[in-house]
Amino acid sequence: MFAKRRIFLLQWPEEVTIREVGPRDGLQNLPAFIPTETKIEIIRGLAEAGVTAIEAASFVSPRVVPQMADAGEVLTGLADLPEDVVLSALVLNTRGMARAAGSGVREVMAVVSASEVHHLKNTNKSVDQSLAELQELCFLARDSGVILRGAVAAAFGCPYQGVITSDQVKKVLDPMAEAGIEEITLADTAGMGNPRQVFELLEDITTCYPSIALALHLHDTKGLGLANVMAGLQAGVTILETSFGGLGGCPFVPEAAGNIATEDLVDMLQSMGINTGISLEGVISCTRMMEVLLGKMLPARIR
Repeated sequence: MFAKRRIFLLQWPEEVTIREVGPRDGLQNLPAFIPTETKIEIIRGLAEAGVTAIEAASFVSPRVVPQMADAGEVLTGLADLPEDVVLSALVLNTRGMARAAGSGVREVMAVVSASEVHHLKNTNKSVDQSLAELQELCFLARDSGVILRGAVAAAFGCPYQGVITSDQVKKVLDPMAEAGIEEITLADTAGMGNPRQVFELLEDITTCYPSIALALHLHDTKGLGLANVMAGLQAGVTILETSFGGLGGCPFVPEAAGNIATEDLVDMLQSMGINTGISLEGVISCTRMMEVLLGKMLPARIR
């Protein structure tokens, strides 16, 4: 007898929003300081390529992340970008929020890790301490007219703690949801996730928090980045964070690989008939500019 065939009906979105995180997450680990003017030029190039959501900087300690010491100057130099280009910045505490609000940025992202050890290394605080500060960040954002997004780092695994459970992720999500945050990114900070895990966690989180828009931030440590994207799309996620050239990697994750390359994702989605509104050639041009500056090829496969 033949085994009974199971038929799966796959549904794909018509369009996807790609948030470019290269200017922040992509550059933060580079040992040599990238000139402010170059950062501005690259972000302008990405905007000209049709990228309308760009994470441009982080307002963190310049001693810990010296690459982001010029965050305010970068955003000031981009004040004349078209209205449809939304720049955002990462913050970790109220000091960073105050600096971000004064820069004119329209969105900020507060990050809390699902891993206690990773969060302590990243912020020098416990998860509970950062969650207690979250409400104050929300007040500061509202008073400044800035949209606050949330992000859960190490949502799919941690090199220090290993497996991260959905309950650990929800411990961070609960206070964010209660604070009224409407969009939350689940980040595979160490690139430890797999497609089944991505789909099942997203399915669980979507069921528990139906009013929250979810985004995915994936790294390509094991070469599973695009496979995990496919799982995310099947789970209903339509906001994806990538980095031009595949730049990136958390400073507090050993041997961290870069993010999914923006051009690789744009190419895949375009071939599937999914609209991104982004010029593949425009993104590749930005990658080439960075490769010349760094004197090496970046991990992106599409050239």
